[in-house]
Amino acid sequence: MPGEMRQNLYVYSGGFLTQPRIRRILTLAGYDIRIGAPGPDDLIGVWGHSPTAPRGEAVARHKGAGLIRVEDSFLRSVRPGRSGDLPIGLNIDRRGVHFDPTMPSDLEMILAHDPLDDTALLTRAKAGIAALQADHLSKYSCFDPKTPTPEPGYVLVIDQTRKDASITASGADSNTFREMLFYAQTDHPGQRIVIKTHPETIAGDKAGYFTAADASNRISLCTAPVSPWALLAGATAVYTVTSQLGFEAILAGHKPVVFGEPFYAGWGLSCDRNPVQRRQRRLTRAQLFAGAMILYPTWYDPYHDRLCSIEEATATLSALTRAWRDDHQGWVAADMRLWKRKPLQQVFGQYQKLRFAGGAKAAAQASQTNRRLMRWASTDARDAVLVEDGFLRSRGLGADLVAPLSLVLDDLGIYYDATRPSRLESLIAGSTRLPAAKRDRAEALIARIRAAGLSKYNLQARRPLPALPQGRRILVPGQVEDDASLRRGAGEICTNAALLQAARAANPAAVILYKPHPDVRAGLRPGAVANARDWADLVLEDADPIAAINACDSIWTMTSLLGFEALLHDRPVTCLGMPFYAGWGLTDDRAMPIARRNKTIDLTALVHATLIAYPRYHDPVSGLPCPVEVIVDRLTHGDIPPATRLNRATAKLQGLFASAAPLWR
Repeated sequence: MPGEMRQNLYVYSGGFLTQPRIRRILTLAGYDIRIGAPGPDDLIGVWGHSPTAPRGEAVARHKGAGLIRVEDSFLRSVRPGRSGDLPIGLNIDRRGVHFDPTMPSDLEMILAHDPLDDTALLTRAKAGIAALQADHLSKYSCFDPKTPTPEPGYVLVIDQTRKDASITASGADSNTFREMLFYAQTDHPGQRIVIKTHPETIAGDKAGYFTAADASNRISLCTAPVSPWALLAGATAVYTVTSQLGFEAILAGHKPVVFGEPFYAGWGLSCDRNPVQRRQRRLTRAQLFAGAMILYPTWYDPYHDRLCSIEEATATLSALTRAWRDDHQGWVAADMRLWKRKPLQQVFGQYQKLRFAGGAKAAAQASQTNRRLMRWASTDARDAVLVEDGFLRSRGLGADLVAPLSLVLDDLGIYYDATRPSRLESLIAGSTRLPAAKRDRAEALIARIRAAGLSKYNLQARRPLPALPQGRRILVPGQVEDDASLRRGAGEICTNAALLQAARAANPAAVILYKPHPDVRAGLRPGAVANARDWADLVLEDADPIAAINACDSIWTMTSLLGFEALLHDRPVTCLGMPFYAGWGLTDDRAMPIARRNKTIDLTALVHATLIAYPRYHDPVSGLPCPVEVIVDRLTHGDIPPATRLNRATAKLQGLFASAAPLWR
């Protein structure tokens, strides 16, 4: 930000000085945090209505300085701040604070006076609401969406922690909560009442207004850490004082009965028992979201250390939340080779360190400790969640022991095993009706991958393509012949030599270009074809795979990932096996069809399932779980730590001892 736009921000609370993330967001927003005595042109920062806020308020009055109030955004982090999780956004308000109705805040002024009629803005707002619902995201998202909620058909009453600042600011107290429960019962005679206990009350940190003593034959307390969106889906009516869950109730389609004066009351979207008279405007849900979630907050991107949009912040929180939901229970990783343990620990051990065990001890330890059991997919186990490399894997070969940037977890099977269902297959089948925002994201991802020429391994120092013969060119990618994708996805043609013969037999006049697999070319895995020139016009020994795809008219493959990458570049693909991308109407399939794959999808849907919804991504720079777009950035710009010499030396030894390959994979 230009120097003339920056302002000194004097603070008198230690949190502003000791919490680097908060300081960084404020700095990026144009504030230079200082301590000392401000001048009349300076600003003073306070945290909402915290106990330390009166100090800053007093100094502001004495010095005639301006005042800003800072609060967490409405999407903060996976877990509360006391857990150590850092915020992905702040609400920075120069007028007041969003939960205090005694004076207008910046948020209220946006909702009251901003046009909020821009088509693009409202489209973003509708997509934003859908994204929060689809991924079950809230201010704190440390819950499992699969946790059962009460049987649908209840009236939902929302409890809060005692003397919360928003309750005090609205002039509410324990009597307000008693009144709310009374009206919920009288407004809905005979209907079940479910009181949702506040998460901090469940954790034992703060008392709520309702206890087990309030339960009866008609009234029950929901103390389980359930998804707010799932809870709202089962409710017929919602009652709240000032809870953010009331805001989410509006986004979910409810018109909550509100007994306090929160920021979302007064706009025609709630039944207000204590209306704020100055709020007379009528808004739509999309307009409320646009004001509160797009225009008001300051969002932060921890991967690029910059401010960002709500869409980027939501993608960040979604990646962080997915990691917590997968990993917080803890894992026992069975029979993992030594070199894989560090990257697995980095990806899956953020919340609880992985425990490594072998043989029958692994399953027993998982059962005894209530942890999940993980096995590498090549073991073909059926008693565990399977883990495997993702499709944008690294800059360097797995056989060179280069750590992956993406991994997949599959609780049904594994993507390359066509003999049984997999989680990816389920995601692809369910992607026939993707929302517009998800399609837009997938299409943008395709464009970026094409422009950057990315592939699975992204090897550097590739030779340029040689002069290619004229004619209709067909690219035939070789594979590792003991690879599980061939054992589980190939048909009668399951060797590189047989693939070349079939491609030549079906295309006698075409120019056949054979590209050996890089692991085979490096001498690390089996699959070499000594007489490839008997069927191929040219062997592309060390060619860039994307350049080879773009130089050809079509691709013939058994189950190679290069077939998927060819689809990304609009090349026709003929499959002699049944890889994950076959059977959906996108490829010319010569193998026996799989009856389960009975949907027709387009490339956009396939890419969303394969590259966005299925894998987990790990940012090697920040060390955090991340969205796929961050990995595309890292691969495009080379922001990836290089493989160590030790890894490369170990990989060479692996080649020497290829007969003992099971020790390494």
